[in-house]
Amino acid sequence: MVDIIKALQLHAQGNIALHKTNIMVYLKNPVGIGEHSDILEAIQGELDKIAVHQDRVDLLRVIQKESENKL
Repeated sequence: MVDIIKALQLHAQGNIALHKTNIMVYLKNPVGIGEHSDILEAIQGELDKIAVHQDRVDLLRVIQKESENKL
């Protein structure tokens, strides 16, 4: 079970890094993103995706602690 939780945490953390990188690209070179005419909306979308994955990381920590306490 620990391996599954760790894999899920790493997956979520990888996605967080991906979306943070997208935000940095938008901030450093907004004209280079032709398909997004509204940069603020694009960044907000990335922040929303980060929030989903951060919630998963936080929840997995709780689940891991609960499972350790039951052992």
